[in-house]
Amino acid sequence: MSIQVKKNLVSEAKYALKCPNAMSAEYITIHNTANDASAANEISYMIGNTSSTSFHFAVDDKEVIQGLPLNRNAWHTGDGTNGTGNRKSIGVEICYSKSGGPKYEAAEALAISFVAQLLKERGWGIDRVKKHQDWNGKYCPHRILSEGRWEQVKAAIEKELNGGVSAKKASSSAQVYYVKKGDTLSGIAASHGVSVKTLQSFNHITDPNLIKVGQEIKLSGTASSKSHAPSSYPLPSGVIKVTSPLTKGTKVKQVQTALAALYFYPDKGAKNHGVDGVYGPKTANAVKRFQSVSGLTADGIYGPKTKAKMEQKL
Repeated sequence: MSIQVKKNLVSEAKYALKCPNAMSAEYITIHNTANDASAANEISYMIGNTSSTSFHFAVDDKEVIQGLPLNRNAWHTGDGTNGTGNRKSIGVEICYSKSGGPKYEAAEALAISFVAQLLKERGWGIDRVKKHQDWNGKYCPHRILSEGRWEQVKAAIEKELNGGVSAKKASSSAQVYYVKKGDTLSGIAASHGVSVKTLQSFNHITDPNLIKVGQEIKLSGTASSKSHAPSSYPLPSGVIKVTSPLTKGTKVKQVQTALAALYFYPDKGAKNHGVDGVYGPKTANAVKRFQSVSGLTADGIYGPKTKAKMEQKL
């Protein structure tokens, strides 16, 4: 059944501020909101304020609300006046993202179905779905990324797009499970008819109590695992911060590599994710963004608390 969209469109008097350019969309960009407002409140605030920031849809646990016409651009991806994200993509905000919980989970599920519907209507494939981070490096959709579930969300969209079966991942998805909040290895084993020891063997898990949200669990011996054991990303002790001259060396590379594994290091297209061993403003900013979504003081300084939190999420 088609998802109905409620409209609360910005007035034409504000087009120059919110959506000044005609647009023929080529992509859909997914965001997580920075608060716990409903879709109605998100749209009302967006179309009513004096900021240029804008987006096309807000999705909560009950409804989808549209705030901008789809033939107008939105300022939502931070890649500049003529950036492809800002000028060629439809912005979809998932509500209740700050605190998460059941309302967020329902909002994300509705957003997945809605994005699949948008793709179907346009004859597009999953390659047209982007995250905010793809356009300018911002850590968004922050909740999905912090839980390590971006590929899982894309796979869910693709599954709906293809009538319940992901064409590209149908064979592997039955052999892989992504850990959700509250999961235990014993529970995963029981629900898929395998033993805990079998899952430990397939996934090289020494302690069955140490599984992470977003971790990929092989359910058979043939699927490839992408789970990141902390030992795969050794982190240095001590404190590292921006200094003059800049701090350089192997320890900095270890921090940058771990940030890249957690999707915080911004240079996705660069060789080795831009890992250069230099603790400059770029690395400090990545640390700040990690700290911000992890409940730490966002000072850009790598220290014991940041190390512990990164090891917890890896």
